[in-house]
Amino acid sequence: MNKRWNSLTGQSHKPRIAPNTSICFDGLSSFDCDRNRLARESLTDAPGELRRSLGLADAVVIGLGSMIGAGIFAALAPAARAAGSGLLLGLAVAAAVAYCNATSSARLAARYPSSGGTYVYGRERLGEFWGYLAGWCFVVGKTASCAAMALTVGVYAWPGHAHAVAVAAVVALTAVNYRGVQKSALATRAIVSIVLAVLAAVVVAAFTSGPTDATRLEFDSGLPLTGVLQAAGLLFFAFAGFARIATLGEEVRDPARTIPRAIPLALGITLLVYAVVVVAALSVLGPQGLSEATAPLSGVVRAAGVGWLEPVVRVGAVVAALGSLLALILGVSRTTLAMARDRHLPHTLAVVHPRFAVPHRASVAVGFVVAVAAATADLRAAIGFSSFGVLLYYAVANAAAWTLTAAEGRPVRLVPVVGLLGCLILACTLPTASVLSGVAVVVLGAAIYTARRNFATRSAATGRSR
Repeated sequence: MNKRWNSLTGQSHKPRIAPNTSICFDGLSSFDCDRNRLARESLTDAPGELRRSLGLADAVVIGLGSMIGAGIFAALAPAARAAGSGLLLGLAVAAAVAYCNATSSARLAARYPSSGGTYVYGRERLGEFWGYLAGWCFVVGKTASCAAMALTVGVYAWPGHAHAVAVAAVVALTAVNYRGVQKSALATRAIVSIVLAVLAAVVVAAFTSGPTDATRLEFDSGLPLTGVLQAAGLLFFAFAGFARIATLGEEVRDPARTIPRAIPLALGITLLVYAVVVVAALSVLGPQGLSEATAPLSGVVRAAGVGWLEPVVRVGAVVAALGSLLALILGVSRTTLAMARDRHLPHTLAVVHPRFAVPHRASVAVGFVVAVAAATADLRAAIGFSSFGVLLYYAVANAAAWTLTAAEGRPVRLVPVVGLLGCLILACTLPTASVLSGVAVVVLGAAIYTARRNFATRSAATGRSR
């Protein structure tokens, strides 16, 4: 890849295009490189467009804010309940599938650096229906994720009034997103720093305590394969945050260079953090104790004999869930914007604020729906339902990545194949209630798409006959 040229600031001036530069994957013709450079790095302060204000560090931090916290504070206990002593194996499976999805998404995002993520990739590579279906699964599944994170805030901050606290958190973070993506990135950076510090304290306390026992990491005989896969599906809920980077493609500077670097960086850091924390928790509580804990990391510090650290862990859990919620609302609103532009959702949501350069109507609409869900939803059910929708979303991403040519920067052929099969297998092994409700929502979305297409076809035919 050649030397990148100076990024734009969003101010009203002509873009500077340096000669013999490219933002394309090596192998594209100079014509294609010039065309893509002009299309992707053109002025972004025009009406209806978003401003490119995020660099590599911002993109990585937004991905970390989406991932770190969700699995540790929300999905760890149910995953341990499913896999038992195979929890670490489930984490490895989830990470492998996430890596394939991340690689496919990074290559596609570099080719199509606009808001919408797999909604755009599926539409461009597989056809309108598959793009719509991916967008539908993402918006519905991630709305459930938002509700789960908001409820996590409530459970740790004020257990007796969890739903009320959850709704307040949604309202506050929707207001942050309304003010602009750069402010969201700065807030996420602070949140990630706090959460990493808290997790480091938990790990140190666990590894320096008397109750730590390395034999608790050993696999039991007769390890349940289905349970390991179900745990992987639940833990995938925690890794899916790298999608936030792809859905922000229209707001990232030099996207063809930044996105393929940011996604694997965020994923790799998250996997390292998760692995260390899971090993620490298993060493202290064991698989059985971890599966029975309502607040796993609080249980770790209590069992380690450092109960004074428990309030700090609770604060860390609240901050982590807020960070995940902040980035989740950010990503869902951008996919909503993309679908509204194509009129798959109400077109009134496809408006960008003239001052803050954000899809403000989409952000408010998403915030409203999430607030209603947070006031009524169950945390564990929300995690399973979200995982099902997001796994189908990435199945479409891998199928789209398979169609890329070598000149378009396709990944190794095995990557999208493993990613596609992994997503489908993990989705099918989730709890039965999550699978059934997920299938019902997908069928509903397909029915809405079909009805809309039939109506449009009949209207066109009526217009021609007049």
